[in-house]
Amino acid sequence: IGALRALLGFGLLAAGSHLQRVRGPAGVLVARGQPGGGPRGGRSRRRGDPALMRAVGVRSQEEAQAVDEELLAGLSCATAIAKVVYVPEPPTVLVICGPGNNGGDGLVCARHLKLFGYQPTIYYPKRPNKPLFGALVTQCQKMDIPFLGEMPPSPCLIDELYELVVDAIFGFSFKGDVLGAFRSVLSVLSGLTVPIASIDIPSGWDVEKGNSGGIQPDLLISLTAPKKSASHFTGRYHYLGGRFVPPALEKKYQLNLPPYPDTECVYRLQ
Repeated sequence: IGALRALLGFGLLAAGSHLQRVRGPAGVLVARGQPGGGPRGGRSRRRGDPALMRAVGVRSQEEAQAVDEELLAGLSCATAIAKVVYVPEPPTVLVICGPGNNGGDGLVCARHLKLFGYQPTIYYPKRPNKPLFGALVTQCQKMDIPFLGEMPPSPCLIDELYELVVDAIFGFSFKGDVLGAFRSVLSVLSGLTVPIASIDIPSGWDVEKGNSGGIQPDLLISLTAPKKSASHFTGRYHYLGGRFVPPALEKKYQLNLPPYPDTECVYRLQ
C-alpha cells in the first residue's frame, strides 16, 4: 500500500452509510478555470504571457495529481463525518493537523465541514514551508475558520468546547516516536470523552502493528485502502475512500476495492 500511495500522491478518505445527518451537505460546484476572453470579452490575440505563467506556477502531472487527490481526501473526510456524527447544531469540531500530507487532508476537511454547516476550529502547530499547505491555510482563513495559537491543555476543556475532534496529525508514512508538541497533544486526546475521527490511521499507531497505547478513535477513515493496523480498530465506524484509484493499479496491488454507489466518494466498511 505504501508503494501505491507513493504513486498516487496523497490519498482519499471515505464513508457511505445512510445515517441521519445533523445538516445535509450543500452541493457546491466550483469552477477552477479562468475565462480566456480579451479586453472586450473577445479572445486575446496573445497566446500567453510568460511572466504571468511563472507567477501562477506550472505543475507537473505528478504534482497536479497530488493536489487533486489532497482535495478529494479532505472532501471524503468531511463527507464521512457528516454521515455519522450526531451532535447538536451548530456542530463544533476541533481539527488537529500535523506537518505532513495528513495535516493537509485535515485542512481541506475543515473547509468542507464549514460548507456543510459545521463550526470547525484548527490547531496547526507545525506548518511546512510548502506552497500547497500555505494555500490550504489561506483558504481556511478566507472562510473565517479560526486557528488556535495553542492546544487546549486538558481533555475536560476540549469536551466542553467541541462535539468532535478530527485527528489529522500523522498518516501512514509516520515512523518512530512521537516527539515535541504532538506528544502532549496525543496525551490530551487519549483522555477525551468526545468522539475522535482519525484520518488514514490513528496518530501514534504503527501502520502495520496497530495500537501501541495510543488513541482509539470512534471513526476511522482509511485512505485508498485499509492498512494492516485497521484490524486493531475497535471503534464504531470505519469508512473507506479511494474512488480515484485507476483500475490498473487496483488490479496490480490486488486492492479489491468495493463498488461505490452512485456518486458517493465514501464507502462504509464497519
